[in-house]
Amino acid sequence: MRSPLDRIERAFVAVNRWLLILLLAVMACIVFTNVVLRYLTNESLYWAEEVARHLMVWLTFVGAGLVLRFGGHIAIENLHNVLPGRTGQWLRAVIAAGLIVFFSVMAWQGAVYANLMRFQTTSATEISFGWIYLALPLGFGLLIVHLLLVVRRYVIERRFIESSEMDAEAAATL
Repeated sequence: MRSPLDRIERAFVAVNRWLLILLLAVMACIVFTNVVLRYLTNESLYWAEEVARHLMVWLTFVGAGLVLRFGGHIAIENLHNVLPGRTGQWLRAVIAAGLIVFFSVMAWQGAVYANLMRFQTTSATEISFGWIYLALPLGFGLLIVHLLLVVRRYVIERRFIESSEMDAEAAATL
């Protein structure tokens, strides 16, 4: 039987995934529609490239936490592999603490930057850049939450979450 914390974590991951799926679907539809219009009517949506670019920024930051969760980010692990038991755990704990500090600083600075940019608008859609740059604090906040959810397993066992949908080792060899 799953604990309430496990259910909350599963719901959090599911919401994160569905948000990514939605963003990717919207971006794909906009780009596909723009290409079809360009070739069939010789006209294109003037805002499509800009919106697709901003959706890609959001995809990157919203998806970074899920990639971290499964160990899919690039890492140099030579030192991890040669250090014995407790020393390796200590190194992984220091790395995790450093990541949390870095993510926190970036989330804070991203929020400051999004706030500064709120009065500037994009050229085609005239959306406030604050909305676009809000992806930074949100993405780094998600990275913090995902890291906190997997950090114990990473530090103690040197493992990430395993999934049949994503094989970080195989992806790293491509």
